[in-house]
Amino acid sequence: MTMVNARIGPLLACCILGLPAGNVAAQAYPSKVVRYVVPGTPGAGADIVGRIVAGGLTDVFGRQVLVDNRPGAASNIGAEIAAKAPPDGYTVLHINITHAVNASLYRNLGYNLLRDFAPVSQVATAPAIVVVHPSLPVKSIAELVKLARAKPGAINYASAGTGSSTFLAAEMFKGQAGIDMLHVPYKGGGEAQTSVVSGETSIYFASLGTVLPYIRQGRLRALAVTSPKRVALLPEYPTVAELGYPDYQAGNWHGVMAPVKTPREIVTALRNAIVAALNTPAVNKRLNDLAYLPVGDQPEQFGAFLQAEVAALAKVIKKLGLTAD
Repeated sequence: MTMVNARIGPLLACCILGLPAGNVAAQAYPSKVVRYVVPGTPGAGADIVGRIVAGGLTDVFGRQVLVDNRPGAASNIGAEIAAKAPPDGYTVLHINITHAVNASLYRNLGYNLLRDFAPVSQVATAPAIVVVHPSLPVKSIAELVKLARAKPGAINYASAGTGSSTFLAAEMFKGQAGIDMLHVPYKGGGEAQTSVVSGETSIYFASLGTVLPYIRQGRLRALAVTSPKRVALLPEYPTVAELGYPDYQAGNWHGVMAPVKTPREIVTALRNAIVAALNTPAVNKRLNDLAYLPVGDQPEQFGAFLQAEVAALAKVIKKLGLTAD
């Protein structure tokens, strides 16, 4: 079990006890419901992690942290809503790699990830896995590539939308394998996952935690993981890298941001509450059981990570020649 090693700051103690602290306005934060915007569909990876974190925050704060699903436009709708919310700590945004991709993939976004938000903390990382519907006659990455080359453009893959981690993972694989597959975008990961489980689509580069039950039930066939190393939960599945694509690596991460100009004291309280939540046995176990690794870093660390991630993904997107508008 992975536990986050961090100390809960005095401000969080003040929040829990209902005492004033620092420059927080007269009454303790939070004094009402906190809206936790998840820009994805129910059942998607962002929704699963977001609900676990929001539940943990509710317990820590003693105030409800309410998940508000706002899917659509490759997670841009929810992000824009959160960017325009008052910077008072009562609206926070759950983000993942999709938002770092969108920063370069879209030329006309209604928000700027690095300018319109204050980083709070990265909450978890997640490996991905290549799964296919059992009706697709392939049982390995090699067989998938062989079939795709024999029928260029005939095999389809689902994604949580153009710009999502599931889209980027598939496009990166297409480029390295030299194959052509038809992209079928959905409004979010929940819909994309349903499509491949039902057989409407054939392939999905999914966050492991979201499809693990279907793999174990035999409703999806797993081919390989996309992480640098094999995953402890499913050690029998090789990595794509060890199957002849040494430069291939894909995955996801999750984090929390607040509207820019949110008071530093509130950002600190949020970050400390996230760490406290991640350190509770129940939250930690739920994440680990779904192959998510808790993080809980400082706002400055998360901000530096985002800067580097946006820059690195911009290079990948340019190399692949991808655009969404």
